[in-house]
Amino acid sequence: SIMIEETFLRILIGGLVVSAFAVLGDLFEPKSFAGLFGAAPSVALATLVLTISKNGKAYAAKETHSMMAGAIAFCIYASCASWLMMRRKLPALAVTSGLIVVWLLAAFGLWFIWLR
Repeated sequence: SIMIEETFLRILIGGLVVSAFAVLGDLFEPKSFAGLFGAAPSVALATLVLTISKNGKAYAAKETHSMMAGAIAFCIYASCASWLMMRRKLPALAVTSGLIVVWLLAAFGLWFIWLR
C-alpha cells in the first residue's frame, strides 16, 4: 500500500543520506565532528523532501520550524549537560537523565512561544 511504500522510501533515503554524511564526517578533522554529520540532519532532510512532495511547502515549513525548536532545545540541554559534567564532575548518566526535563521544558516553551 501507499503507507508501506512511503515508509520504505523514507528508510531508504534516510539510510543513503546518513551513509553519505558518515563518509563526509570521516573525511574531516577532528574525527569528533563526524557525529555532527550523522543521522539527525540527514534524516531530517530526507523527511522534508518527502513531506514537500506529499503535503506541500507550507506544511513542510511548519515541520522545519518544529525541527528548529527541537534543535534549539537540544542545544540548551547539551550545553547544560556539558557544563555540569565538566565543571561539577557529575556522572554522565545522572546528568543526562536528569536534564531530559530541561530539554522538554525548552522544547515545549519554544512551541508555546513560537509555534502555537
